[in-house]
Amino acid sequence: MRVFLAVIFLALLGYGLSFVLFVANLPVAPDVLPRADGIVALTGGDERLDTAVALLERGQGKRLLVSGAGAQTTKETVGRMSDGGPRFACCADIDYTAEDTHGNAEEAATWAREHHFASLVIVTARYHMPRTMKEFSAQLPDITLIAYPVEQSRIPLDGWYLHPKTAQLLHREYIKYLASLVTTRLAR
Repeated sequence: MRVFLAVIFLALLGYGLSFVLFVANLPVAPDVLPRADGIVALTGGDERLDTAVALLERGQGKRLLVSGAGAQTTKETVGRMSDGGPRFACCADIDYTAEDTHGNAEEAATWAREHHFASLVIVTARYHMPRTMKEFSAQLPDITLIAYPVEQSRIPLDGWYLHPKTAQLLHREYIKYLASLVTTRLAR
């Protein structure tokens, strides 16, 4: 019985430590604006879209894919919400089919191949970036991926352990990340 309890304790300790390491190593936005052939924004927060559209308008990519938009969302609505200018009007595409991160990666892979892109900037929330990069890497092994994580104002990552909802969100994301590690490895 003691051995069983010791194994359970060590497993829980290992899981807890790996979760804390996951949160401590969440990526931050690079100091230098990334440049790539295309930009992919995963929906789920205004900051993501604002950042991706700003990158496109600054010429950091040739085209933008907004992946996972709701069926009622129009390109014009996204452009107004995120201050899209002339580059957005000509060079942004909206994906309505992706329902999850795996779907975002599949749609981005199709889009990138259609446009013959060799590199992509991926824009999503900071807490979501590790899983996103895992899924995108599995779908796009031949394309250079550049992470551009975005802070989301409604999700305080500093002192996350003091905010129960943030801690729950991070824990759910960690579980999804672990599942993604398994599924992307099995898919190979």
